[in-house]
Amino acid sequence: MSRLQGKVAVVTGGNSGIGLASATRLRAEGARVAVTGRDARTLDAAATAIGSETVAVQADVSRLEDIERLYSVVASRFGKIDILFANAGIAKFAPYGAADEALFNELFAVNVKGVYFTLQKAIPLLGDGASVILNTSAVGSKGFENMGIYSATKAAVRSFARTAARELASRNIRVNAVSPGPIATPIFGRSGMTEEQVEAFKAGVSDRVPLKRIGTPEEIASAVAFLASDDAAYITGVELNVDGGIVNL
Repeated sequence: MSRLQGKVAVVTGGNSGIGLASATRLRAEGARVAVTGRDARTLDAAATAIGSETVAVQADVSRLEDIERLYSVVASRFGKIDILFANAGIAKFAPYGAADEALFNELFAVNVKGVYFTLQKAIPLLGDGASVILNTSAVGSKGFENMGIYSATKAAVRSFARTAARELASRNIRVNAVSPGPIATPIFGRSGMTEEQVEAFKAGVSDRVPLKRIGTPEEIASAVAFLASDDAAYITGVELNVDGGIVNL
């Protein structure tokens, strides 16, 4: 496949899970890729796995100076951005009665502030006709126990996709969101839940999904590659649910 030949793609949080699968898919379709991650070890391993013409930049998207450094590297190496997948995010859960200010601030700093400024600071490098994809979540559309703060961050990102799509339409820059349902990624291990809680959560969620299973990062990557390509040239402002039907059924 070479739908993206000659394109330059930036994937934040590209060192694991959905980000890694998406960066790998974009590279396989011909794009040159820059990926970010907070962990240097997994980031270097991801760059090796993705393949040649991949640039890895250690960055925390909650820090504006890190985002600026990322784009400085991208500008120096590639000179432009054709595809931006603002994927970096964290998932931590607590019921309303137990969530504290620190959890609220951490989730909003990465998932909301990080996404907003990842897109804002990319605008000077985005070529006319570029594709921007923001990673939202099915939890932004439905109520799930213990996910009040996390769900709110993803709903905010959905709103960003609408307003940015309108603002950038004059340059034929498309802004869409991909909305994963429950996906088997390492994010569960960083959620604060025990292994037993994670397994119980997966089993419970799988039962609620109409297709009766948890999805894979590669299935999200397929949707990202579609939205990044000219196959989606007349699509902007949408949220593409890749969720086994959990939102709409």
